[in-house]
Amino acid sequence: MVIVGMYNCRKTTFAKKKELIGNYKNNGAEYRPKGNPVKVNDHDFGKDRAAPYGAYDVAKNEGFVNIGLSADTGIFASNSIRMWWDSMGRERYPDAKEILITADGGGSNGRRNRLWKNGLQDFANESGLTVHVCHFPPGTSKWNKIEHRMFAFISKNWKGKPLETIEVIVNLIASATTSPEGSSGLKVRSCA
Repeated sequence: MVIVGMYNCRKTTFAKKKELIGNYKNNGAEYRPKGNPVKVNDHDFGKDRAAPYGAYDVAKNEGFVNIGLSADTGIFASNSIRMWWDSMGRERYPDAKEILITADGGGSNGRRNRLWKNGLQDFANESGLTVHVCHFPPGTSKWNKIEHRMFAFISKNWKGKPLETIEVIVNLIASATTSPEGSSGLKVRSCA
């Protein structure tokens, strides 16, 4: 059985909001030459926001993050699972018959969200997989493996850097790792 942790960034400590796209301050600091700071806007009244939604493969220590630009809905969440399966899961697990998804209890992948359930049923019908979903109880998303094993390193990777464009966000997410290139550390694939 394939075990995948799903992540809706609105419901955990990675970000309690969608990420603002533009030349705005991003918490944290990075080393820069003295007297040469990155100049950012002093107000963050931007309209463009990115909604990161991820899947983390516990067995392979690999992640997939889909960046949405529209509303974070159940359809977006279920399409993110489909995108993970099509781009990574199917090739990693060609003989899989079942998939277990651990997810937060609310938001776009909440236990009561009909769009999420309908999207998962469509995915199960198309893929031929039996889909099992386990929701974490309210307030316990910190136990989700994806929180500590993937998104903590993504947020560390982009701290202090303005998220100017969607391409910058995708590249910063995809370059997050836990060890030097070529070793067995975390690998993340990202798309928008």
